[in-house]
Amino acid sequence: MSEAPAIGRADSAPRLPGFALFAALLAAAGLPLYIHAPKFYVDEYGVSLAALGSALFALRLIDVVQDPLLGRLSARLKAHRAASVGVAVAVMAAAMLGLFAVTPPVAPLLWFAVMLVLVFSAFSYLTICFYAQGVASAGRLPGQGHLRLARWRETGALIGICAAAVAPIVLGGHGGFAVAFVLLAGAAMLAMTGQWQAADVPEGTGFGPVLRDAVARRLLIVALFNATPVAVSSTLFLFFVESRLQAPGWEGAYLLLFFLSAAVAAPVWGQLAETHGAKRVLLAGMVLSIAAFAGAVTLGAGDLWAFGVICVASGAALGADMTLLPALFARRMAQVSPGAAEGFGLWSFVSKLTLALAAVALLPLLEAGGFRAGQDNDAEALRLLSLLYGGLPCALKLIAIALLARTPIKERI
Repeated sequence: MSEAPAIGRADSAPRLPGFALFAALLAAAGLPLYIHAPKFYVDEYGVSLAALGSALFALRLIDVVQDPLLGRLSARLKAHRAASVGVAVAVMAAAMLGLFAVTPPVAPLLWFAVMLVLVFSAFSYLTICFYAQGVASAGRLPGQGHLRLARWRETGALIGICAAAVAPIVLGGHGGFAVAFVLLAGAAMLAMTGQWQAADVPEGTGFGPVLRDAVARRLLIVALFNATPVAVSSTLFLFFVESRLQAPGWEGAYLLLFFLSAAVAAPVWGQLAETHGAKRVLLAGMVLSIAAFAGAVTLGAGDLWAFGVICVASGAALGADMTLLPALFARRMAQVSPGAAEGFGLWSFVSKLTLALAAVALLPLLEAGGFRAGQDNDAEALRLLSLLYGGLPCALKLIAIALLARTPIKERI
C-alpha cells in the first residue's frame, strides 16, 4: 500500500490560491499606503506635504542598506522561513494598526515615520521571501510555470490593491481598513500553511551573480523607470481627483475602477504572453500606458467620464506591468541565482525606491508651485499638478520602453 504524500514535501504541488491571497496581503500594505497615508496625515494632523515627502524619502534611504541585507537574511533563514514569515506578518499588521487606528502618542510626523519603518521593513522581508519561494515553486508547475504562478500571484496582488484602495471608504475610515488588514493577514498565513518549505529552496548565491548578469541588471533598471510612473500617479492621485477634476468623493470609485481593470487585464496579458511572447506583450502594455497618461494631461474640472476611461486604460496597462515584468525577472533569477532571495532583495529596493523618489520630488515641488491640498488653487498650480500627474509618467515610460526593447531576453517564460 503506497504511503500518502506528507504535507510540505518537496514534490507537493504549490497551492496557487494561497500564493494569490498572500500576494493580496502584501499589495494591500504597499501601494495603498502611498495613496492613503500622506493625505490622511495632512487632513487629520495637519502635517505639511513637504515634511511628509521628506520623511518618506528618508525612510527609503534605510532601504539602501536594509533591503539587500534582508535578502541575505531570507537566504540564511530559508530552513525557518515559515516562522520568520509569521513574525514579519505580525509586525506589519501591528504597525498598520498603529499607523491608522491609533492616535499618535508623540508628534504625528515622528509616529508616521516609526510606524512606516516597521511596515516597510516587514513588507520588504516578506516580499523577498514570497518571490524567492515563487521561483522555487514555479519549477514544479506544468508548462510555463513562472508565468502561470505570476498570473495567480499578480492577479491576487491587484485584487488586494483594489480592496485596500477603497477600504477606508467602505469600512468607514482608515481605522476600519487597519482592522481589516489584520484579518487579511491571518487568512493569508493560513492559506500558505505548508508552502514555505514545500520546495527545496536553493542556497543563496549573494548579489554577485545578479549584478554581474547584464540581463538581470537591465531588468532592474527597466523596473525602476517602468514603476516610477505608477509611483507618480499614486502619490498625486487623490490630489488630482479632488483639485484638478473638482470631484471630491469620487476617489474611491476611480481607484476601484483602476485596480479592477488591472485585475481583469492581468490574466489576459498572461495568456497573450504565452502565445506571443512576454517581452512583446509587455511593450504593448507600456504603449497603452503612455496613451492613458497623455490623456490625463488634457483634463480639467468636470471631466469625470473621460477620467474614468483613462482609469480603465491605465489600469489595464498596469496589469501587464505587474504580471509580465516580475515573471521575466523571476525566470532570469532561476537561471543566474536559483536561491533568488538576494535578487528579489534588489527588486524590492528598486520597487520602493520609485515611490520614495516620487514622494520626495513631487510633494515639495507641488507645495513650492503654490498648490495647497483641500484649498482653491490658481491655474498655474493646477497646470503643474496635471503635468506632474500625466506628463512626467509619459517621459519615464518612453525610457523604459527603449531599455526593454534593447534587452536580449527570451520571449517565452
